[in-house]
Formats: sequence, structure tokens, C-alpha cells
Amino acid sequence: MGPERRVILGVDVGTTVVRVGAFALDGSARHVRTRAYPLLEPLPGWQVQDPDVLVAATLAAVSACVADTGGAEVVALALSSPRYGVIGLDATLRPITPLLTGRDTRSAEVARDLRVSGQSRELHRVTGTPVQAGSPLCKLLWFARHEPYLCAATRWWIGLKDYLVHRLTGTLVTELSSASGTGMFDVHRRVWSPGVLDLAGVSGSQLPPVLPTTGVLRLSSAAGEAAGLPSGTPVVVGAGDGPSRSLGMAAIDSTVAGLTLAATGALRTVVAAPLIDPEEGFSCAALTEDAWVVGATVDNGGNVVRWAGSALEPDLRPASDDQLAAPELLALAERVAPGSDGLVMLPYLLADRAAEGESGPPGAYLGLRSEHSRGHLVRAAVEGVCLQLGGVRDRLAELTPVSSVRLAGGAFRAPLWRTVMAAVLDCPVRASNAADDVALGAAALGLFAIGLAPDLPAAVARLDPEGARAELVAVDPALAAAYRGLRTRLPALIAVAGRLGEILDDAASAGLSAPARP
Repeated sequence: MGPERRVILGVDVGTTVVRVGAFALDGSARHVRTRAYPLLEPLPGWQVQDPDVLVAATLAAVSACVADTGGAEVVALALSSPRYGVIGLDATLRPITPLLTGRDTRSAEVARDLRVSGQSRELHRVTGTPVQAGSPLCKLLWFARHEPYLCAATRWWIGLKDYLVHRLTGTLVTELSSASGTGMFDVHRRVWSPGVLDLAGVSGSQLPPVLPTTGVLRLSSAAGEAAGLPSGTPVVVGAGDGPSRSLGMAAIDSTVAGLTLAATGALRTVVAAPLIDPEEGFSCAALTEDAWVVGATVDNGGNVVRWAGSALEPDLRPASDDQLAAPELLALAERVAPGSDGLVMLPYLLADRAAEGESGPPGAYLGLRSEHSRGHLVRAAVEGVCLQLGGVRDRLAELTPVSSVRLAGGAFRAPLWRTVMAAVLDCPVRASNAADDVALGAAALGLFAIGLAPDLPAAVARLDPEGARAELVAVDPALAAAYRGLRTRLPALIAVAGRLGEILDDAASAGLSAPARP
């Protein structure tokens, strides 16, 4: 069978949607299927899911995608998922907890205690994972404090992809990328850290063996029947979603950063060995044994402009969930001069997961005057998000050189977002319209793992030849200069907002009527 009749499946198990892509090995075609599932919040701050529901959705999406290929040979199935989930299994390998997602913040107090005690710095140095409420380490410490009987009944602590691999192949393992996101794995020695395990109150025997991300297992007959695939089809265990996205964006040169912006934003680059941020802001995760992804996520991204649209122009609704703002709303902002005539928005509508105490400064409009219109408010929101991401790029450049940036994500389909972001970054910028970069990255890693590509760049180029021709975004020199000036004032403005937040909190604690912090 010729290459045009062979495909590889990339499986992106996201927070609320699984996306499966079937990529032709000659790059001539792709088929994408999705299935959605709920994110549950039984208590404030708890965000959990039924892992069996995610497995069923994954198998259904794979089956639909396989059917779309019209009988093409599937050479392998390669996986990706978020790295921060936690599931407890009993001795029969059945879940006795739900999946605690990376968005579950019940362990915020644990993370705060580790920072206050000074333990967080050494934990981050060893594991490459910032001490935050989302990390599996903090979740296990929360269970130890609040659910000791459940801990005693737990035979295994695993992640989402570990459970998916087990259900697909019958083998309970993890891989280097997911392990490096637990906060319990020594990324320098490539083993579970005995000292951190002691702190967490778990033993190495409660954690799965660690395979390379290129590890290959075989699809079981039961999973194959549900997925519409032959028993024994290769299953590549794959990497986490962030590293997979970097590969799918072709942002894997050490001087190229990948910047994605949807509801949230993320900036990452790839280095040859673990690189630890002394300020504890960036995570370090494996893509392969000699490719490590350093980056950070911001919670206030395109969702800020979605909020602005619902608050200011509720009649202008996005056409779909993928569209963060209606084109008419962004058109209002495009008619406003860069800099929003002195109006600045600090886009912290959601508490920053990386901030001290899981909080941070409140969101604010500063410099508001009577001449400012709805268009000013929307443009200031776009500029505020882009300036925030520009600051993340600056911090990343302190750790490793960044000479160019590749943009992807739903927000950057809009010209205004691309123009403002390129001017803030003020470096060579290319933008891609791809919506399935994680699935593509998973598939490319899978192609390399089974020996059908000599290296990672060749793998992604083979599956996505158009990706190399991502659009170059022109940088307006005058606009870039204006944003440089604004960025120098941002630290002082953020400090003002932080102080305002403290005043509001003091007023609230005194029983006075004060606006609630978002």
C-alpha cells in the first residue's frame, strides 16, 4: 500500500474535548474528529472528571476518525494529554477517585505552605515543576491531609494518559513527559525523587514505571474493537499537551518560541536538557529524552476579550465556542489608535495560578476618561493580554535566547491580535491557522517513534508540509516603539493595582461594601 493510503492517528485528550487527527503520511490529507465531555465542579475550586467517560469519548472519536479515512492503513496511534491530572486506583486498577484536573485548586493552601516554608525552591530545582495548586505533588499532599483513609486504600497514583494507556493496551505505565509534570520526578537523574516521595507520603511502588515518550505498546483486542482498529496496532505513549503543541507548531528550534492564545495563553521553547527557572515561574517538561520544553501558561488570555464582549456588547456574540470574540467587536477596537488613547487594562480577571498565594493583582482599567468608548475598552483588553505575554517572552529570554516566535491558537486568526502581538514582541513572527497542533505533534512524535521519520523536524514536516509556510506577520516599527514605552510603565501600574486590591480586601474584611475580587 502506498504512502497516500497510510495514516497515523494523533490523539489530543484535552480538558473538555478529545480531538483525534488522522494524518496521511505524505501530508496530502487529514481527518479530524472530536468528542466533548463535561468538566465537573462539585465544590468551589474542585474541577474533576470521570476518567472512564474520557476513555469512552476517546474511543468514539478514534472510531469516527478511522471511518473517515476510508479504509486507510493506520500505522500507529499516538497520545497526548494534560500532564497535571491525578487519579487514584485500587489494587484491581479501578479508579477510587475522579480525575483531579490541572484546574482543580483545592490544594492552594498546600502550595502556599510550601512556598512560605521555602521548600518550593528546592522542589522546583529538582523536578522542574513550579509549586502550584495544579501540580500532582500538591494534590497528593492535600489527600494526605484530608483523605487519609482514601490514601490507605490507594494502590496506584497515576495521571490521565497513564489511565488511557492502560485502558488501550492493558499495561500500566507512565512516560517521561507526564512524569516530569508531577512535581515528584527528578528531571536531572530521570528517576522518581526519593526525597519528594517521602514528602508526599507515597512510595515509588505506588507510581508507574517510566517509559520514554517514544515507547511503543500494542492495542488490546477489546480496545481495538471499540476503536475500529486491528488488535496489536502500535500505541505510542507520547508526551504532554504542551510539549506536543510545540512540536505540532514546528517551534522546536532552541531559539524559536511557540506562543498559543485561546481562552488562556502559553509561551514555550525547546532546549536540549532540563533548564530550571530560578524564579520558579517556568515549568520544564520532556518532549523526548533530549528535547525539553520550558514555558509558562497565563490564565488571562482570549477569555479577557470574550468577557469584554459579553459585558460591553452582549448582542455581538461569537459564532462558535472556538471564536473568542465576534468580528464586529474587534472591528470597534481596530478603529481605535494604538495605545487606546492612554487607557491601559491590566487583564487579571482570573487569579494567576502562578502567583504568590494563588492570587495576584486584580484586573483594572487605568486612565479611564469620558472620551473613551467601547472600542477603547476592547482594544485596551487586547493590548493588555499581549503586553502580559510580551513580559513572559522577556522572562523566557533571560533563561534562553529567543530570536523568533510562532503564533497559533484561535485568537490569532483575527488580524488585530496578530498585529498587536507582533508589535509587542518586535521580532520575526509567523502565524499559523492550525487548530489541531497538539494532535499533529502527537502524530509526529509517533511517526518518529515507529521509525518512519529520522528526527522530529522531519516528522512534523512530512505530516504537515504547509506548516513550514506559516504566514510572516509584519511588525510596524512605530507601533513597536509605542508598546515598548508602555511596557516600561507596566510594573508600576501593576504595583498600583496590587495595592488597590489590598485596600479592597481590607475594606471587605472590615465589613464595608466593596467590589468583589474576580
